[in-house]
Amino acid sequence: MTDDEEQSLLARLAQLREEHRDLDDAIAAMLSANAADQLQLTRLKKRKLQLKDQIARMEDSLLPDIIA
Repeated sequence: MTDDEEQSLLARLAQLREEHRDLDDAIAAMLSANAADQLQLTRLKKRKLQLKDQIARMEDSLLPDIIA
């Protein structure tokens, strides 16, 4: 992986982490307001899980392979 590719992945990873935090805040706000639309809440949680999986895959691709 070239340095440019790695920097691009790191930038995208930062964006995904920020979106994940924003969704977490939005879910918490909906729950605390007791005005939670269950369908919307489910969609937000699903998107948050998708982001978590995406973040994990990107972090794995950034780690070097270790030969045991």
